[in-house]
Amino acid sequence: MSLAAAAWPALGTTASVVAEASALAGARAEVQQELAAIDAACSRFRDDSELTRVNRAGGRAVAVGPLLLEAVETALWVAAATAGDVDPTVGRTLVLAGYDRDYAELRPSPRPLRAVPVAGWRTVSVDRGAGVVRVPAGVVLDLGASAKALAADRAAERAARRVGGGVLVNLGGDVAVAGDAPAGGWRVRACEDHRAGPDAPGQTVRIHGGGLASSSTTTRRWRRGRGDAHHIVDPASGLPAREVWRTVSVAGARCVDANAASTAAIVRGERALAWLTDAGLPARLVAADGTVVVTAGWPDPEAQA
Repeated sequence: MSLAAAAWPALGTTASVVAEASALAGARAEVQQELAAIDAACSRFRDDSELTRVNRAGGRAVAVGPLLLEAVETALWVAAATAGDVDPTVGRTLVLAGYDRDYAELRPSPRPLRAVPVAGWRTVSVDRGAGVVRVPAGVVLDLGASAKALAADRAAERAARRVGGGVLVNLGGDVAVAGDAPAGGWRVRACEDHRAGPDAPGQTVRIHGGGLASSSTTTRRWRRGRGDAHHIVDPASGLPAREVWRTVSVAGARCVDANAASTAAIVRGERALAWLTDAGLPARLVAADGTVVVTAGWPDPEAQA
């Protein structure tokens, strides 16, 4: 398999696709179409998105398309699977922390951070039969913790069907693969910044299916008051999560599963190691001081050195 790659800005991050060289153009076209659909349905920053209509409905049920229905149901599944540690109703907390526009447009603010109560994922109603979503007045849904991973899974499957071969899709560290893997598996770099090159600090691993996701507090940061804020919220405190781990990478059956676990691990802090181990999830955790710990079959970085 002679592989080639293409990359471009999308969803406030960098999208890339890897496929057989002769199939790359077709794979990229499918991925771009999927990402455009996800953005139109799920963006918190677009006035014309379906999610914005839901958030501005004042507690009324809103008719939405099947893609947003799937994205909201996925977010609620993630919340249930993580016992509420990854909760889509943290949107108001993010807005009041200053994350009220695309990350590239954020500016420092002298206002200090303050805790904002999180309504909780159980307050969200989805009626698939009627095709409607409802959130209480004042609740702001943010699907950033799951929609990008869902987009990676959907885009990889869509592109693989189009080209009839293996495809890897990477959306800012959320990686999904579909179709036949190359000999030895897909090479994926687990690192703290998805924009970093292959020589940046991190670890290269190989996956044959499913997905791999990295969640980090090191890249999406902004000045707030006398300190920094970051984009991973602890629903229990209504504040950015404590930085016990600055980056967590997890492999899973889907990118959605991997991302749910990596984000929850950041929120859980010291409890994350036992949780990941008990769940049998291969993970690489980078502590605030740079110490690296791995769980459940993730390759030992020392053995690879």
